[in-house]
Amino acid sequence: MSKTSNSKSDARQRIVETAERLFYADGVRAVGIDRVIAEAGVAKMTLYKHFPSKDELILAVVKYREEKFDAMFAKWMERHRKSGLAPLASFFAALKDWFKSPGFRGCMFINTCAELADADHPASKFSAEHKERFHELLKQVVQEEQGDKVATKVTPAIALLVEGAIVSAVMRQSPKPADVARDAALSLIAG
Repeated sequence: MSKTSNSKSDARQRIVETAERLFYADGVRAVGIDRVIAEAGVAKMTLYKHFPSKDELILAVVKYREEKFDAMFAKWMERHRKSGLAPLASFFAALKDWFKSPGFRGCMFINTCAELADADHPASKFSAEHKERFHELLKQVVQEEQGDKVATKVTPAIALLVEGAIVSAVMRQSPKPADVARDAALSLIAG
């Protein structure tokens, strides 16, 4: 790859990373393109070359966020598994780690859907698909520990507990909803 190509892809990546940080902290609607340009240190033409519209930038950001979030969550789960926790306990311990992380402002995918208020927006569709993938991960965790029959039965309810815990953690500015959701999930499985 030539130096020019590298600088172009570096600029694109810098725009996406900057927009992701700003959108997560302040919201996709509250952050304007001019702020992204200023904080990314790129020219307006550079941004529009890579992202002809803000909607395209928002979509690129949620795709990037999924990669970043999934890697972070997998790392936390693995750390808890290595410490001896069972699969589902590791999932909820990772959830709690996320809630305790600096700058936690909830789920970017939930936030983006709520802010866009348009289920047909490409970023809303991607965010909904992300939730399906995240819930599938949860199902795999339950399957590993409890088998397919139990996982099929309880995962939809546990997924609702997880989503409620995310919202509650933001509203209360506390990681404790992860523990409440874990305990309720274990009760569902035992029940």
